[in-house]
Amino acid sequence: MKTTFADFDLPEKILDVLADLNLFEPTPIQEKSFGPILSGRDVMGIAQTGTGKTLAYTLPVLKTWKYNKSGNPTVLVLVPTRELVVQVTEVIAKMTENLTARVIGIYGGKNINTQKLLFNDGCDILVGTPGRVMDLAIDNAISLKEVNKLIIDEFDEMLNLGFRPQLTHIFEMMKEKRQNILFSATMTDAVDALLNEYFASPIEISLARSGTPLEKIAQSAVPVENFNTKLNLLIHLLKTETDLEKILIFANNKKHADLIFEKLNVEFPDQFGVIHSNKSQNFRLRVMQDFTNEKLRGVITTDIMARGLDIPDVSHVFNFEIPEVPEQYIHRIGRTGRADKDGIAISFFTKKEEARLLDIELLMDREIQKTEFPEAVTISKVKIASEQEEVKMKFLTTAKLNEGDSAFHEKKDKNKKVNMGGPSKRKAPKKFGANRAQQKQKSIAKRKK
Repeated sequence: MKTTFADFDLPEKILDVLADLNLFEPTPIQEKSFGPILSGRDVMGIAQTGTGKTLAYTLPVLKTWKYNKSGNPTVLVLVPTRELVVQVTEVIAKMTENLTARVIGIYGGKNINTQKLLFNDGCDILVGTPGRVMDLAIDNAISLKEVNKLIIDEFDEMLNLGFRPQLTHIFEMMKEKRQNILFSATMTDAVDALLNEYFASPIEISLARSGTPLEKIAQSAVPVENFNTKLNLLIHLLKTETDLEKILIFANNKKHADLIFEKLNVEFPDQFGVIHSNKSQNFRLRVMQDFTNEKLRGVITTDIMARGLDIPDVSHVFNFEIPEVPEQYIHRIGRTGRADKDGIAISFFTKKEEARLLDIELLMDREIQKTEFPEAVTISKVKIASEQEEVKMKFLTTAKLNEGDSAFHEKKDKNKKVNMGGPSKRKAPKKFGANRAQQKQKSIAKRKK
């Protein structure tokens, strides 16, 4: 017999909201973590992206949540990105719409003085990025002294992004007697070190080992000559494949994401958006909203969108470039195949990227199917700057070494010292002229007599 949310003995007000969302059965991580979180002990959940982690910690916390008259937050949820703050805040606000809980989400990039005003009427559940939470606490706009449940989502990504100093500062601002609920997609050395230092023997809940591929995602990879040929291939697929309806395209950096967007916007005007950290927060949220509402066919992005974000019905994920960190591949493809739906992940790789692809296969313990490059697609001979730079650098380095060797020996020969005797025996400088030099020597001889 399947477990349902009714078996969790949740308040009717929360069950009503779940029913309105057509949610009746918990996901495996929600089912496995409910009891341990209710126990009050520290919990460490290891689960892949797209498994329902937000409700996994929200539901048991809300089951025991009580209104706080002081107006200070009793629940603190820390997430690594602004987009996740918005998403998690919306989920918790939805779950508490029939309760008296005051839910506030905060992140950097917004005027901090404007955000301080949000707390005038108090706050029960605070969702935020570590930097902005720390800043507001230092400014005494909020107090963390009454937090009794600390939740850190995407713990490994938080540390990858360099948030450890802010996290440790926040820990020191809170009372020691609290419950810590941590979720991470991977158990890294950095995560393990912080667990040992700050948390009391947390119960570990593991849904799947790090690197296990999501079984409902069909994965394939295409060998491609270079960046511009990848563009040709992508455009060809977008024009010929009818099922490419809602797609995410991942690049390895902001510059490349912009290059892809500019090309696609010419071929498919107003059908694609681009998101990366150089874009303003309002711009990023607007593009995400348009993509979610299917006003856009696709979004080109960096790994800023690879973690935690729940965008429904993404049909395809394209790895336009192979990520440098193998685990990041898992997070990228996890944007599709969500909510028990099938997904498709297609990767383009150059000869230089073959080693990265092999690392991903070793991590997953699974070979990615290779498909042939389509004959109908033009192979570009034009390389972008980053591809040319490597060849140019190698050429210059070799040339400079060869030139340098001969120049070095030549210079040594020129600089060899020759003993020409004392000043009186040296050739007179040209500026004196021959006669003046002879007169000067006679003069010196007279003085000696």
